[in-house]
Amino acid sequence: MAEEIELKLALAPGEADKLSRHPALGETSAQPKRLANTYYDTPAGDLEAARVALRLRRTPERTLQTLKTAGHGSGGLSARGEWEWEVDGDALDLEGLTALPPMQTLGRDVLQALQPRFTTDFERQAWLIDYEGARIEVALDRGEIRAGERRVAIDELELELKAGEPTALWRLARRLAEDIALRPANASKAARGGALCDNRWHVPAGDDSPASCFDRAILYLDAYRDSGQPAFLDQARSELDTLIQTAKADDVEQHARALADALSRESWLTLAFGQHSLALQAALHPA
Repeated sequence: MAEEIELKLALAPGEADKLSRHPALGETSAQPKRLANTYYDTPAGDLEAARVALRLRRTPERTLQTLKTAGHGSGGLSARGEWEWEVDGDALDLEGLTALPPMQTLGRDVLQALQPRFTTDFERQAWLIDYEGARIEVALDRGEIRAGERRVAIDELELELKAGEPTALWRLARRLAEDIALRPANASKAARGGALCDNRWHVPAGDDSPASCFDRAILYLDAYRDSGQPAFLDQARSELDTLIQTAKADDVEQHARALADALSRESWLTLAFGQHSLALQAALHPA
């Protein structure tokens, strides 16, 4: 098993084209690659309930089967278990899955009930860069998630740590945010697809600590992006208001207030919004 450490960032419309010219990427170049993915689960949603994602990814060169556990982290940063291997054809390698701890916990009945649930189809451009002592893959994904007749856009950045300290991901994100309107995003493609299948977006409850409030605000913004339901925007603002009330540091309150104020405007995902978001995360987790 490998551990994947990445920072996910949602982009404002029209911002993706700025990335290839960004000085943080240096002189590196990237060739677009089309990735077609099918995600699997049981009709009862056993994998989603266990916070496990299973997919087949078809690239121009090969087909990969990947099993991921849920990420743990905050503010868009996650670390998760990942198993990935090449398979022949378009069918799941059930025997390979049998040996993996998450599937052993779920049992063979779940394994036998797996079926396609939704798809993601996107173009990826990836740059491998050295940034402040770390090796980081910068992946720009643009495409869509499809669940039956429902579709939502993929327009995001993933900063994956290949070597070095995870704090370098935050520093690179803040550098990109100087020129590109973006924000932290917590919902994975698998979680977004599952919500789209059910046409239901759920944000788990938690405590009222500033860090928890900020994570829930991010998830509400993720839900708003895919559902278009204004109530999620209101709930994100409510979480930020609670954060302001419980903040014990002036800079935390300042950044949270700027974000809450921005959400009252129609075009809220601006350069300033991304900068305040990342600065707030840094203030909440100074280490």
